[in-house]
Amino acid sequence: MDEWLDMFASVVEHSSINRASRALNISQPALSRKMMKLEETLGVQLFVRSGKRLELTPAGRTTYEYALELRRLQHQFQRELMKHATVSQRSITIGASLTTLQATLPDLISLLIQQEPALDIQTITGKTHEVVSFVKEHRADIGLVASRIEEPAMRCIPLFDDHLKLVIPQDHPLAREATLSIDALHGLQMILFSRGTWYRILVDELFTQYSIVPEIKMEIDSFEAIIRLTSTLGIGTLLPNSYLRPRLLDDNGLAALDIRQLQKTVRTTSLIYHAGGEIATWIETKLDAIRSFFAGKYD
Repeated sequence: MDEWLDMFASVVEHSSINRASRALNISQPALSRKMMKLEETLGVQLFVRSGKRLELTPAGRTTYEYALELRRLQHQFQRELMKHATVSQRSITIGASLTTLQATLPDLISLLIQQEPALDIQTITGKTHEVVSFVKEHRADIGLVASRIEEPAMRCIPLFDDHLKLVIPQDHPLAREATLSIDALHGLQMILFSRGTWYRILVDELFTQYSIVPEIKMEIDSFEAIIRLTSTLGIGTLLPNSYLRPRLLDDNGLAALDIRQLQKTVRTTSLIYHAGGEIATWIETKLDAIRSFFAGKYD
């Protein structure tokens, strides 16, 4: 039942069985069945539906508080065990795709160091398929990629969904528009990410689908450089929402705009590692904290 309670807590935190099922990497029907079994076992109703949202009953709130306390005790127990199991400084290698390297990897490293200050972390980078190979060949212990991966003997933990936004200077004419269509990108001077990455593949597919032909001024593989040049040159770019921190935009005089068609350019950033083995045991003691950290962070 402990596993059901942990899943129940995830449903509460996502306010949706659908979103929770994606975070837990199980199907929505399977998660719904587990929640029904939990209610049957406890003999109480945990949720009531309010439109598309789930709201807790009084019994549900009590159960959620218990689930949180159980989660806290499990984490404390695992941390205490790790103290006895670790006789030397742990060293891990994280493989990161180019886009996660610039947007998500720093957050993951900070979280891991916060949990285990003596942890020695090394990184290697590459495109998504290269990072998958790094993990398969044990050149990396864990991988961070902007995709869902299905590989035998490999676990894929979805962290969050990401989509593209139009980034332009705050004084650009398009910034004054109340709503924008994808047609606004036709003929627009732009800097785009280098070819071969999933972001660029998404962008090219989008342009083809809607017959958009922008005026591409530069192609660069650094988000930081793209941000600075977009501001300096007064032109536009498309960047993942996860990278667009408010302070970063304000410091560079930029605005991030939603376009309905861009919201369909969804990719899932995931953590991957080999199932079984010592590294899997170690990383699985961190998964609740990692999931909680990234849940809703880039919504």
